[in-house]
Amino acid sequence: MASPVKPTSSASFALIILFAINLLNFFDRQLAGALAEPVRKEFMLSDTALGLLGTVFTLMYAIVGLPLGRIADKWYRTRLLAIGTGVWSVLTAASGLAQNYTQMFISRLGVGLGEATCAPAGQSLIGDLYPPQQRARAMGVFMLGLPAGISLAYFTAGALGAVLGWRKVFLIACVPGLILALLALRIPEPVRGALDAARPNAALDAAVKSPYRAVLRLPTMRWIILSGIFHNFNMYAINAFQTPFLQRFHEMSLREASNVSAISVVAVGAINLLSGGWLADRLSVKRRNGRLLLSACSMAIAAPSIFLALNQPKGSTGAFMMFMALGTTTMYVYYATVYAAIQDVIAPRLRGTAVAIYFCAMYVLGASLGPFGTGMLSDHFAHQAMRQAGSSYWLRLQHRT
Repeated sequence: MASPVKPTSSASFALIILFAINLLNFFDRQLAGALAEPVRKEFMLSDTALGLLGTVFTLMYAIVGLPLGRIADKWYRTRLLAIGTGVWSVLTAASGLAQNYTQMFISRLGVGLGEATCAPAGQSLIGDLYPPQQRARAMGVFMLGLPAGISLAYFTAGALGAVLGWRKVFLIACVPGLILALLALRIPEPVRGALDAARPNAALDAAVKSPYRAVLRLPTMRWIILSGIFHNFNMYAINAFQTPFLQRFHEMSLREASNVSAISVVAVGAINLLSGGWLADRLSVKRRNGRLLLSACSMAIAAPSIFLALNQPKGSTGAFMMFMALGTTTMYVYYATVYAAIQDVIAPRLRGTAVAIYFCAMYVLGASLGPFGTGMLSDHFAHQAMRQAGSSYWLRLQHRT
């Protein structure tokens, strides 16, 4: 039986566990990108095939997220989260046992299946653990798992991957996941909507009859979904290919490239997730659209900053890190502001469904196309350059085809 949970010690305990699970969520998914070069070399993959590993993960994550979002609105969210965490942890270990590209492909599909439980269940829980005036800050803490997890993946890939090999890194990642799956069962299941103002019965009845339509008929939700598509197209392309880019273009070792990526892409994000969540809560008191206005301003800074980072000449790693850090730290404001806004505009019994719809759209149309599209463009321009240079490799490749 669900019990009311106030934003005190019980909510704080829950938020710590949710943060840790979200950290592992992003850690496990980013390992494939952080270890992309050794995986590519062992299986002799093209960049298109490498990018496809990220694409299949995100497509599975998005598609199964829709029914899992409905389950999160009807069943125990803590149990759903525990099952999902255990599943993706075991299949992360399976990635390290893969003997060919097909096995790696299938294991990454399984990781996507398990991780699809995290966002609908986790964000829905936060919506019922914290009142509206504290949600952006709580969501910021939850989303600290994003930069922390990705940063840890980069550091782990650089430190352990270079010593133990890429396979053992995937195997080690399984252990904390199984522990967190058990801890998720210790989170109290809060009453849905106990901290929100009452909503009209007619609106609630319509939501029960047609939940997807009830979510998508809100203009604010439609704009949020569109923003997520563009945001994650770029974010996932960067996560998938920044380390290989640094190794190839700036001629860094795996450890050096991983450390630069960890600092410039993710470590700095923690600052703006917390400060952005705090400022978003303050602005939402003064303006109804305060959270989304802050997110829009942050994106306007991020785009030119990342453009400048990628256009630095070979060897200018200091300037690359400065501009990339500025771009990504402002991109992280998006998560605390937009995710809290979803909780504000959606009825409590539809929050899991709303998050699942949002994630499905942004992953299918954004995140899944980012790594795959970038990989295809990389192969295209590489082949074009080899052809123009009269490369012997290109001539052999043409002869084979």
